Amino acid sequence: MHISDHISIAPLQSFTDFRFRKAFFQFFGGVDKCYAPYIKLTNQKEIKKAQQKDILIENNPIMPVMPQLMVNSADDFLMVANYVQSLGYDEINWNMGCPYPMVAKRNLGAGMLNDPDGIDRLLDDIFSKSNIKLGLKMRMGYESTEEILKVIPVLNKYPITELIIHARFAKQLYKPSVDLNRFEECISISKTPLTYNGDLNTVEDFRALKERFPTINNWMIGRGLVKDPFLAQMIKDDTTEYPEDRWEIFKKFHDELYEDYASVLHGDHQVRLKMLGFWEYFSESFTNSHKSFKRIKKAKNIYAFDQAVAENFDIQMSL
Repeated sequence: MHISDHISIAPLQSFTDFRFRKAFFQFFGGVDKCYAPYIKLTNQKEIKKAQQKDILIENNPIMPVMPQLMVNSADDFLMVANYVQSLGYDEINWNMGCPYPMVAKRNLGAGMLNDPDGIDRLLDDIFSKSNIKLGLKMRMGYESTEEILKVIPVLNKYPITELIIHARFAKQLYKPSVDLNRFEECISISKTPLTYNGDLNTVEDFRALKERFPTINNWMIGRGLVKDPFLAQMIKDDTTEYPEDRWEIFKKFHDELYEDYASVLHGDHQVRLKMLGFWEYFSESFTNSHKSFKRIKKAKNIYAFDQAVAENFDIQMSL
């Protein structure tokens, strides 16, 4: 890996909050920047307490976080931007990438991408009223990857700090494969520095992408880092070898995460459901991922869950 390459943690709603980030940096490295899951105003035009808490400076002492918002009006943007600036931030990231239909159909997230004129009007309004630095995270389109070819010329008119591109269109969600040919086109037409995002799950993936896109120095990893928290440091070290105490470290990380959520969630049921979501990703690092996740999923109470977790790690450590 080239010394100028930087890796960031993607903003995964319900996963990469400040508790995850804190536990991650306690046990793993290799990440240069974190993006907070998006802030979305309530119907009452308020920011939820949990979203406020997530970006407080005191809750992110190890690694500074980049706040993110998801809005579709200049007024809403300014409301969130002003709040973020009041906390001491001078930059914010705008989510134009969320692919889920319940979001996109409301002209939010990736639902904005088939209206480049609307994006132009919004950015013109925002930059005339706010001095906050602005980066964007987006899909390549809503209906097809061709849509980004009309969006980027609009973005080129504005002082966007960075453009993070997940190399799919929204309706694909996370399958099929990323469109690397279209990303290459984006490199050729964008005046804004690009960050690559999408299907970066192994060191081999990174090596292939870096060879394909040698001018790209910024890489965002989401699901790949939740599945395998060692990945970023291994990319930095350009190695496919895990530490000898891999599973001991992973277990300590898991337990730290578990205890932190258990201290704030209400009751064993909520804790089990929260960790079940993580295990859908964690289990993919285990030798028999299907059986590992099945043990966790079958656990109907917190005692059974603890037993399943212990069994998964015991089996892995014995191999």
